[in-house]
Amino acid sequence: MPTLTADDPLPALPSRVLVSGSSGSGKTTLCTAIARVLDLPYTELDSLHHGPGWIPRADFVADVRAIAAAPRWVSEWQYQAVRPLLLARCDLAVHLDLPRALVMSRVVRRTVRRSVGRVELWNGNREPALRTFFTDPDHIVRWAWRTHGRSAERLTQIRTARPDLPVVVLRSRAEVNRWLDVLADVR
Repeated sequence: MPTLTADDPLPALPSRVLVSGSSGSGKTTLCTAIARVLDLPYTELDSLHHGPGWIPRADFVADVRAIAAAPRWVSEWQYQAVRPLLLARCDLAVHLDLPRALVMSRVVRRTVRRSVGRVELWNGNREPALRTFFTDPDHIVRWAWRTHGRSAERLTQIRTARPDLPVVVLRSRAEVNRWLDVLADVR
């Protein structure tokens, strides 16, 4: 199946949509929008993965397995342990390949807002103090910078595992918005 753009028609109305992209690319935002447009259930994977104190939850894989087995859903393609479960069952993948400058500005703004505002994320967890940017090599801002360049690798993994799968690649905010408009019209 060829790679699709924001302007290409979908081969069918999807019922299980997987969204991939780097940290800060807008996976959660896009999943939320797709869920609204297509009336699909959406559970943010971060909320299932992170238990109190940022400890991974023991039931994470089982919870994602249950989501993947359902007839309809939208999800992010993250967490190596569950990627194959979701990829095997999706009928559409959407890959966000946004410019590094845009992604990093989003990650920095989001991190500052969450940290300064002491926003509760999942299961009582909050962003650490901003100063940890300098001491934690896996701080979300540093992680996003370091992993942004893996976009092509992510797309190749999807294509290799599921050559039959339609994959929409979106490369800008305008393309994301245009694709959502097209999706709403198809529905």
